Amino acid sequence: MATTISSTSNTSGTLTANGVGSGLDISGLVSKLMAVENQKLTNLDNQKSAYQSKLSAYGQVKSALGTFQAALASLKNPSSLSALGAASTDYTAVIPNAGAGAVEGTYSVQVTQLAKAVKLASAGYAATSDTVGTGTLTFDFGTYAGGAFTSNGNGVKTVTIGADQQSLTGVRDAVNAANIGVTATIVNDGSTNGNRLVFTSNATGAANSMKVTVADADGGNTDAAGLSALAFDPAAAAGSGKNLEQKVAAQDAKLTVDGIAISKTTNVVSDAIQGVTLTLTKETTGDGAKVPVSSDTSAPTKAVNDFVTAYNTLLGTLKGLTKYDATANKASVLTGDSLVRSIQSRVSGILGNAVSGLATDGTSTVTLRQAGISLKADGSLSVDAAKLAAVAKSADGIGRLFGSIAKATDSAVSAAVSGTATTTGSYALNVSQLATRGTLAGSGAATLDIVAGTNDTLDVTVDGITATITLAAKTYASADALATEVQSKINGATAIANGGSQVKVANSGGVLTLTSTRYGSASKVALAGNGASAIVGGSPLATLGLDVAGTINGVAGMGSGQVLKAATGSAGEGLALTVSGGSTGDRGTVAFSRGYASLLDSVLTDFLDSDGAVATRTNGINKSITDLGKQRTAMEVRLAKVQATYQAQFNALDTALGKMQVTSSYLTQQLAAVKANSG
Repeated sequence: MATTISSTSNTSGTLTANGVGSGLDISGLVSKLMAVENQKLTNLDNQKSAYQSKLSAYGQVKSALGTFQAALASLKNPSSLSALGAASTDYTAVIPNAGAGAVEGTYSVQVTQLAKAVKLASAGYAATSDTVGTGTLTFDFGTYAGGAFTSNGNGVKTVTIGADQQSLTGVRDAVNAANIGVTATIVNDGSTNGNRLVFTSNATGAANSMKVTVADADGGNTDAAGLSALAFDPAAAAGSGKNLEQKVAAQDAKLTVDGIAISKTTNVVSDAIQGVTLTLTKETTGDGAKVPVSSDTSAPTKAVNDFVTAYNTLLGTLKGLTKYDATANKASVLTGDSLVRSIQSRVSGILGNAVSGLATDGTSTVTLRQAGISLKADGSLSVDAAKLAAVAKSADGIGRLFGSIAKATDSAVSAAVSGTATTTGSYALNVSQLATRGTLAGSGAATLDIVAGTNDTLDVTVDGITATITLAAKTYASADALATEVQSKINGATAIANGGSQVKVANSGGVLTLTSTRYGSASKVALAGNGASAIVGGSPLATLGLDVAGTINGVAGMGSGQVLKAATGSAGEGLALTVSGGSTGDRGTVAFSRGYASLLDSVLTDFLDSDGAVATRTNGINKSITDLGKQRTAMEVRLAKVQATYQAQFNALDTALGKMQVTSSYLTQQLAAVKANSG
């Protein structure tokens, strides 16, 4: 029997397949496999989220620590906690402010005259653009009495007026730009030629009357034409060097305190009443103003309450970030964190102990509890207002309890402290050498005849700063007058003034001695130039200044000028003692104590510094987050390759299964055909 093979789908007698492929859900299979693989990314993301939560928590810790440290600022500085306040029965005339050293009492203040600054006004100009002139304006300050002007020796100031500055506006701007202690303004009085240039001294007081000398480009230095219209010599005749009009005369403030007459150059008087600054605003009437100085606990009380509030806020922040919820069996982001435990331990350790080095004679406190501050069972602080108010009456008590205080037994020694290295205790001071100033003593009487181009130029060096000055050429009435001119010109030299140096020029029997106002080995004075021998003779004696020298607690200190600093590495490191006078030898002791605010500030600085514990921890977390980002990027690349591999493998499997299905179908058809033919 013959067998015929055929296909139901193809009448030509040729076998065909209806498509290759098994029908596998490749996308679904790959997706499920990749979901497992992607769990690794999820784990990285969870780690990153945990790190970010910690980073945010440390940010809260840092902020709370910073707020707490800021609350310590005023407590660290005892001088800001004055326990006395001052009032006035006439605030429109006398405004008092009590500071360190104020003494309780009621003071009577009468103001009969306010200090004023001199004002000089020019003649009128039609427009602010009108030309005044070119040349130089030289300003000097001093007193005017008995028809004569006497310089105060603080230096003359010169302003050059160029061609582009010769208008009224230009002169004003040039003077103001020179920053010489004179303010120039233009005032219009409403008349046809109403624009008037006004010079006002920035300093009040009779010793700050003004003289304006002009070197006019037109050659007439005292007439009223050109720049010389701005000349003002109070001793000259009007129109011949006295060309400005004095609108306000310089004058001192005059007042009486408890019947004692006082004269001051300014309206801010800081040394009439001990520890009290008086600001005078107008003349008083009748019996004047009463200024009571009495206890004022507001400043120390507020500072302490701010300290307690900031600490409790810090404590609440730390507790909130570390608490464990036993009910939900859930930890907080910083539960068990070692950094937080360290902060809590170090801060509470300071607050829970008495500070050392404080006097215990009843005038100073040694524990927080004695100031009315209690540490409660939950670790927070509370304030007993009555106790605090009692302690706050003593600025020294609050100051010593919280701040760093260094106090010398010698009144000519003042002490300061910098840094945190100084150890609490008492330090003996021995001075082997007092600081001195550099001098240049003349070898003979000074020449009073100063001739231009012959002996009027000095090359001056003060404390290493050099300048060239020109003395006014004339015959001086006395060596005192010449000394005033030399001192004024040297101190007025821009380079020397900008360098912070000055000299005092003294006359003794016609011999001049120049002394730097600076102390120490950098202090020196030298003269050269054609006028040097006229001022100090041919063989002047130059003496360099000396730095203070001595020991602090037996260890040699480092002297600079009048300041003796404790040696680095010694127990007193950070102490700086200013020895302003006295003698050599033993100079008593310096007591140093470090209070709560000072101790806490040091601890907080350790945590908050750029290289401190908080920064180290956050920098580490940021690095971990960066590393996780790199791991994630690398893993994403690897997973993309894994997915591509899965896709290729399943596609191949699908193709193979498809072919097998075609073969199976073919064989089924053939077998069916064989069976049919055999029947």
